[in-house]
Amino acid sequence: MPSADPHDQIDEHGDDDGPANGVRDRIEQLEDKIEALAERAERCRKIIVFGKATIAIGGVVLAAIVLGVIPFSPVAMVSGLAAVLGGIVAVGTNGSTLDQTVAAIASADAERNALIGQIELYVVEG
Repeated sequence: MPSADPHDQIDEHGDDDGPANGVRDRIEQLEDKIEALAERAERCRKIIVFGKATIAIGGVVLAAIVLGVIPFSPVAMVSGLAAVLGGIVAVGTNGSTLDQTVAAIASADAERNALIGQIELYVVEG
């Protein structure tokens, strides 16, 4: 049921001047936050894929050295080890960041859904 308080109503221009405006603003802020977190999660996923590829390439280089396909050289050996270790670090750190980001998205989404549930919606006839 619509409120009798004129400050709780939406005017003819669609502007909300009442207390519900704060809720709508908070929902908008949460949606912006969720979008930013989703972008961060996507970056983490890309870095994880890159890290896994780096591990694989380093492993192939090391295997090729051991099998004699590539002649042994300190540079090749160090490069292979660096690729494997760097890939492990990239996958590990971005994996934990991704987990934290996904949890933050879930939390913000739950808060947004709770706020949406608080808004009193009206049927517009026309």
